[in-house]
Amino acid sequence: MAAYPEGSDTSPKGGDIVAILVAAGRGTRAGAGGPKQYRELAGEPILARTALVFLGHPKISRVRIIIHRDDEAAYSKAMDRLQNDPKLMAPVVGGAERQDSVRLGLESLEATSPAYVLIHDAARPFVDVATIDRVIAAVGPGHGAIAALPVFDTIKLARTAFNNAPPQIDKTVPRDALWRAQTPQGFSYADILRAHRSHAGQTLTDDASVAEAANIPVALVAGSPDNMKITQAEDFGMAEVLLRRHEKDN
Repeated sequence: MAAYPEGSDTSPKGGDIVAILVAAGRGTRAGAGGPKQYRELAGEPILARTALVFLGHPKISRVRIIIHRDDEAAYSKAMDRLQNDPKLMAPVVGGAERQDSVRLGLESLEATSPAYVLIHDAARPFVDVATIDRVIAAVGPGHGAIAALPVFDTIKLARTAFNNAPPQIDKTVPRDALWRAQTPQGFSYADILRAHRSHAGQTLTDDASVAEAANIPVALVAGSPDNMKITQAEDFGMAEVLLRRHEKDN
């Protein structure tokens, strides 16, 4: 699919949209087998599966992937069949924390300064086009948007117990205003770059938190229950189930 030219008014936002895929983590909670983003689901590396969704999206002009400095060989192997895609930019080495990695990824785009960026966890390979579209539609100058799901479970706030006893319930938290953040998270490029630079060195866990710290309003749009983040070893089993279901539906 054709990419939107730099600054093209045919883009949905009147400027190009770059997807940043964060793939610099070590994934130690995912068990043995190396960083989770390079492990395979049905013979396809997770990173490649995620990248394909954004590379194939007609509203995304370019894709930048942030990798760990030790993963250049793993990246090349995982992305081998996609290396000639004209929308795929060269990878950028990330930093010590996720927040550092995203900032470095944003700074790597400064020469071309896209209008908007979508920041996505590489370990969420089941993101769908509809979710991406909803985030793009909701983002604008001065405000961001993220994919999220309302919380339906009863949530308990715990307090620490003593003598190695299990934590105890402190109180039940009203769930009416609780949402589970997902990615992609979309922002004006200039807004989120400025926010990341202003709050560099902190350990905020997603880009919406960085935006909040910079007083940038962030909208919540519907995510998808399938848009899971592969984090722990047992998540691979759930991912295989989802993959078989998607293949059956298609």
